[in-house]
Amino acid sequence: MVDFLKHPVFKLLAQSSKELKFESYVIGGFVRDSLLNRPCKDIDVVAIGSGIQLAEYVAKLIGNKTKVTVFKNYGTAMLNYQGFEIEFVGARKESYDRKSRNPIVENGTLEDDQNRRDFTINALAISLNENNFGKLIDPFGGVEDLQRKIIRTPLNPVITYSDDPLRMMRAIRFATQLGFEIEENSLNAIQENKNRIEIVSKERIIDELNKIILSPKPSIGFKLLFNTGILGLIFPEMVLLHGVEFIGKKGHKDNFYHTLQVLDNISLKTDNLWLRWAAILHDIAKPATKRFDSQQGWTFHGHEDKGAQMVPKIFKNLKLPLDHKMKYVQKLVRLHLRPIALVNEIVSDSAVRRLLFDAGEDIDDLMTLCNADITSKNEEKVSRYLSNFELVKEKLNQVEQKDKLRNWQPPITGEVIMEIFQLKPCKEVGLIKDAIREAILEGEIQNNYDDAYQFMLTKAKELKIHPKI
Repeated sequence: MVDFLKHPVFKLLAQSSKELKFESYVIGGFVRDSLLNRPCKDIDVVAIGSGIQLAEYVAKLIGNKTKVTVFKNYGTAMLNYQGFEIEFVGARKESYDRKSRNPIVENGTLEDDQNRRDFTINALAISLNENNFGKLIDPFGGVEDLQRKIIRTPLNPVITYSDDPLRMMRAIRFATQLGFEIEENSLNAIQENKNRIEIVSKERIIDELNKIILSPKPSIGFKLLFNTGILGLIFPEMVLLHGVEFIGKKGHKDNFYHTLQVLDNISLKTDNLWLRWAAILHDIAKPATKRFDSQQGWTFHGHEDKGAQMVPKIFKNLKLPLDHKMKYVQKLVRLHLRPIALVNEIVSDSAVRRLLFDAGEDIDDLMTLCNADITSKNEEKVSRYLSNFELVKEKLNQVEQKDKLRNWQPPITGEVIMEIFQLKPCKEVGLIKDAIREAILEGEIQNNYDDAYQFMLTKAKELKIHPKI
């Protein structure tokens, strides 16, 4: 008997199945992850009978008014028990129409249910039945594939991926998350069926893509997506980064593989999905801004601003949220060169103040992105840059402690200016407000109300404006 079956939840499931005279099995991801010693709190139970009826009976035995969520259209039900989310479904057989990835479903056997699974490692089942409780049922060699670290379909991969093209993304996602390889026939079938991805909703695609991005080493998944041709169909802007162009002996680096290196670097430091998206998009405008100059060689001037302009359209196309998360990514893309630029010059307090003001509460994330962006095959060059970058961080800390500019707003607002000079909203109010901000950022005055007030009076006098109170 598998060790995890000692948990009381499985005894409860077995008792319910026995009393209902149903066969039932734990199947899929929970079995896979348990055999891999990976934590998993989602249990899928397949019943040879009604999954909804089994769920309701389990809830009755638990008592305490356990809530069952029923999805009648799918014939499934779900409940929570002792930290587990348990989903129940009746065993089923599926067939597909080529124009849709939604199957035609009918009742089936355990064998039918295992046949419809996407991968051998997800077709593993463990009996909850009295006569063979704990028996592992593995018709497709899933345990061996776990040991060999292989992603393989139970049936013909061409049919498997053609029937439900989202499985191509799932294969790449599992390979990335688990560090497995996709079996050769399966990989070829993904390439052959890549255009079928077009019938999958963008919402489902981005869900899988985000899981790839949140993997320990996301570049594995992006390389598979690129090599199979899927990336060009779902995220063409990223594919445009690929390649190196030479004029004479002058070539630029491959910005696709550079981006993947930055993404892997940042993934060692953070699980923040949107910071990882900023790493993906930080150089996205390099193809659009690429120019060749006989003196400088290849340049990408303004790619940070152009990239920031591209972010909303990319988010919209990929069905990513167009709220503060998009604004956050946009800001980091726009600012990602600023800290690195400070490495190459004598760092003035003014430049640091401006960076702190523009980055606000996201300054630490920006520095994490910039740190990840330091890539080179020359280890000495990377080491030197990282060392210099530490000096920039130190300077940031010093100025921040002194001037308190994180999330800073000037001590005198436009409303105060209008009240003092009895003005309505006008150009002069903006001029005075901007002048106060610039004076503080340039270090001409201290970041406090009294200094800002005196400066305001001086600036207003230049504009021939006099206080009314």
